[in-house]
Amino acid sequence: MNHKTISPTELHQRIASGNIIRLIDVREPQEHEIARIECAQLLPLSRFHEWSHALNPEEETVVMCHHGIRSAQVCSVLARVGFKNLSNLAGGIDRWSAEVDENVPRY
Repeated sequence: MNHKTISPTELHQRIASGNIIRLIDVREPQEHEIARIECAQLLPLSRFHEWSHALNPEEETVVMCHHGIRSAQVCSVLARVGFKNLSNLAGGIDRWSAEVDENVPRY
């Protein structure tokens, strides 16, 4: 594995303390409508080829999805092309809802 994993609690603390992190949500728009982290940028995995080239490999980036599987795949691909400061949100939005913000619906 060429990327790190970050827990929802750790990500929440980093965001709350004002750390600048690019948070990318690779779920599909219909999933994003159900549940989301407000500071996350929706970049669907199904359109990866359209947006991946525009990312900055030097920027601290956290990738998330529903349970952490799709985002781990994206992290692996990005790591192979030179991204170094990259993390996967462990457990995705589902774990975020369970551990950080119960107001985010689970589905």
